[in-house]
Amino acid sequence: MSGKKAREFSNEEEVIAEFYRLTRNAATVQRETLRRILDENAAVEYLQRHGLAGRTDPDTFRACVPLATHDDLEPYIARVADGGTSPVLTAKPITSISPRSGTTQGKRKYLPFNDELFKLTMHVYRTSFAFRNRSQHRPARVFPIEGGGKALRFVYGSRQFTTKGGLTAATATTHLYRNEEYKAAVRDIQLPCCSPDEVVFAAADIAQSLYCHLLCGLLFAGEVRTVFAMFGHNLVLAFQTLERAWEELCHDIHHGALSPARVTEPALRRAVSELLAPPNPALADEVARRCAEAKLRDWRGVVPALWPNARKIQHYIGGLQLVAMDYGASVGMVGANVEPEVPPDSATFAVVPDIAYFEFIPLKTNDGGGAACTDAGTSYNTEADPVGLTEVTVGEYYEVVMTTFAQHMQAQAQVREPGGDRPHAVHQRRQEHRAGRVQLAVDGAAEILAAQNTSLEVVDYSSHADVSSYPGHYVVFWELSGEADNDVLQRCCDELDRRFV
Repeated sequence: MSGKKAREFSNEEEVIAEFYRLTRNAATVQRETLRRILDENAAVEYLQRHGLAGRTDPDTFRACVPLATHDDLEPYIARVADGGTSPVLTAKPITSISPRSGTTQGKRKYLPFNDELFKLTMHVYRTSFAFRNRSQHRPARVFPIEGGGKALRFVYGSRQFTTKGGLTAATATTHLYRNEEYKAAVRDIQLPCCSPDEVVFAAADIAQSLYCHLLCGLLFAGEVRTVFAMFGHNLVLAFQTLERAWEELCHDIHHGALSPARVTEPALRRAVSELLAPPNPALADEVARRCAEAKLRDWRGVVPALWPNARKIQHYIGGLQLVAMDYGASVGMVGANVEPEVPPDSATFAVVPDIAYFEFIPLKTNDGGGAACTDAGTSYNTEADPVGLTEVTVGEYYEVVMTTFAQHMQAQAQVREPGGDRPHAVHQRRQEHRAGRVQLAVDGAAEILAAQNTSLEVVDYSSHADVSSYPGHYVVFWELSGEADNDVLQRCCDELDRRFV
């Protein structure tokens, strides 16, 4: 890592002081952020069409530029994906695109991705890292990375493909993980992963990657300090897989050979086989003993049993600390977790006011009352005019609208009372977000549908998070172009379960 990159992450107190400065002056920072966005993109076709004529103030922006849905932007994005080089949405080049959740008439939706979004993502990462690792006024850092060790990271990259115009298309997390600047930036702030890169990128399906992540984590069991996943569901699925596959994992470790039934991808087999050799019967027996004991306890506390040095759900981790990360999406980052000690089910996220221009549409139920929940049974009236970041009301629900240097995004959130010495660090409780991986899961299940009946397709879908039972899960609703029999739908549901990570 360069000296500059190292300093960006090592000076936690400077980063935190900068966060306080930004949030104390959030209104001014928001105006300046919008001015930068509009100045840099003044000549793009989309803004020219709406007649801003170089004006950059929030009032003119709201009056001239309507709130946009993906359908409004899709023709512009399609032109970029097909090879158009004129500045239609952004002045800076679009370097890649990412699929987003939802479809239109069965067609996947895409969002542009450029270097500016990468920089803003790293800005949020820096802020969250600083609050997790600050040492001032504390006897010790809460989540230190010093002292060596490894991280068991259940992360996955999607397969990349190339658009008609030559752009690389993949999920936003895949773009991030493959970015060389990202790898350099996090090298000194993250423990090295137990798994080689092939486990993240080379697998033909997630089941193979997941099995190999578990296997690599067990091979380095004594060195694991943290257990991480981008989505909470990934952790639950990982340990559910451990419950079913622990004997096979122990067999592989005992014989120093990778299961040919579990892992078939050649590049993946080569990379993991190098770690497996030579056979290690002693480790296999120890893992088997601890798994057998955990099974008798219904797998409670299996994480500290297998990885006794890990510091960082609840059913599996026993008394270990569980930490929420950041609030982000395939379209961009929204906020940072500046209270890492708070349990994830109560976590809030502070909007960082210089990463985008934020507007908030008040959500009211159709009977005129305030929105009390975000489940699928609530119908919202979103006709109200949006308000600015510093104009929100504590305790209300809003649809968040972001204007960034590359795209727009909407996500649902509840505004929580700001606290401490950051009076305009608006906090949000994250209610629901359908990440790009939901799209990938739906696409996989839709392939089964199409294979059974070529006249059937997924016209649209919706999803919501059901946390009424443990563990929480997503409920996915499909709108189909025709009737499908129950056996086909069951196979589609099974495929959704398998791919939904």
